[in-house]
Amino acid sequence: MEHQRRADLMLLLATSFWGISNCLTAICLRDMQPLTLNAFRFLTAFVVLGFVFRKNVFHASRETVKYSIVVGLSLVVVYTSVTYGVIYTSVSNAGFICALSVVTTPILEFIVYRKKPEKKFGVSMILCLIGLALMTLNETLKPAFGDIICLFAAVFYSVDLMVTEKAVANEKVDPLALGVCDLAVVGVVMLMLSVFLETPALPGTAKVWAAALFLGIVCSGVCLVIQSVYQKHTTASRASLIFTLEPVFSAIFAFFLLGERIGVKGYIGSALMLASLVLVEVDVGALFKRNKKKAE
Repeated sequence: MEHQRRADLMLLLATSFWGISNCLTAICLRDMQPLTLNAFRFLTAFVVLGFVFRKNVFHASRETVKYSIVVGLSLVVVYTSVTYGVIYTSVSNAGFICALSVVTTPILEFIVYRKKPEKKFGVSMILCLIGLALMTLNETLKPAFGDIICLFAAVFYSVDLMVTEKAVANEKVDPLALGVCDLAVVGVVMLMLSVFLETPALPGTAKVWAAALFLGIVCSGVCLVIQSVYQKHTTASRASLIFTLEPVFSAIFAFFLLGERIGVKGYIGSALMLASLVLVEVDVGALFKRNKKKAE
């Protein structure tokens, strides 16, 4: 229990940094192209953390490398979707939609492992869809293009969680080396894509340099290593629940750093989404039984 509590707190810390990452991404995109930004942040993270944990990386097993490639490729889709999504929608919307991984994870677990979700999952899905509609649909009842892109991030983040859970359960896999190798895979793929599709360039101002370095070293490097190391002591579903707090941090940082406001309809929608995400994991029946026993 103590290990799980510590793991939950560390994952919560990572979530808070991911919350501010959407704001920093929006700042960096004023001066850098999306794929170039992702290549910069992940390669920077790999260079720094690869040096710090070089012994783990040099002695990484074949299984560790194999899993890091799968996780890395799924993260390429996640971060590409988020980076482009922020261009075409608000930071707040991007944060909430990406948090839908708490819903997509049980769906994928059922498809892959035949693990049936609980009945309350249907209620959660309805609440989530209503909330998503309130948050993202405009006057013409059409979601922003960026909202749709961010949905891909939610799905592939579920893939990341499931593969990471399976990887860290393997005794031959070093979670620390896995996290660092993930960074290399994402960084190299992003660099290749940026060379072919963009004109790579370094940050042009001190503000963007600071934001990009923080994105790379902390939001990408430290946080992904935290996830790889501490997810061993929890489950993919529990981790995804903790990560649903990312949009809360994202909306807070977007308000203070970018002056974004999502409006009354947006706040109602986000509240419904959070309620649906929490409902997925909370054992309501056990909660009522516990309260009943206390009353007696």
